[in-house]
Amino acid sequence: MIRKMFAGLLVAALVGGFTIAADLKSGPQEGAKVPGPFHPLNATGDAAGKKQCLFCKFGDSPVAMVFVRTSTDASATKLVKKIDEATAANKAAEMGSFVVYLSDDDKLAESLKSLAEKEKLTNVILSVDNPAGPEKYNIAKDADITVVLYTDRVVKANYAFAKGKMTDADIDAIVKDVSKIVPVKK
Repeated sequence: MIRKMFAGLLVAALVGGFTIAADLKSGPQEGAKVPGPFHPLNATGDAAGKKQCLFCKFGDSPVAMVFVRTSTDASATKLVKKIDEATAANKAAEMGSFVVYLSDDDKLAESLKSLAEKEKLTNVILSVDNPAGPEKYNIAKDADITVVLYTDRVVKANYAFAKGKMTDADIDAIVKDVSKIVPVKK
């Protein structure tokens, strides 16, 4: 009897543990204030080659902020293209967007410039920051891609994906959630 009860508790703990592990949290969560300024090195945009506070640049505007650990991930590139398109479509709402690649590769900024040219990215700023990400942003080590959609510096949607786990359906859901940060058209 005690063995069965112990086995049942062990199974419940394992299942509960897997549920918790599957629920990856990274970055500021929905309803939270965006933590504030940080200064990544811009690879593209009007301040290319310089460190700039993109949080400051976009102020209270609607913003799509993405953190990426694996710069060669095809899903990340697909997401960035969709974010670029959404930013263009919402220019009237003064939407801004930026992607922060978390890496200590000194040559990554040049690679990102090439990526922007190849993919014709003109609205999203590509930048590079340290592998841990901005200190107060709590980017999870297990998160390969973290997406934060915010406006008035308050998070309206957050997504986090382990390496290789973001699907086309996830990208579509993220793009659909841009409607949470842009004003409703009348």
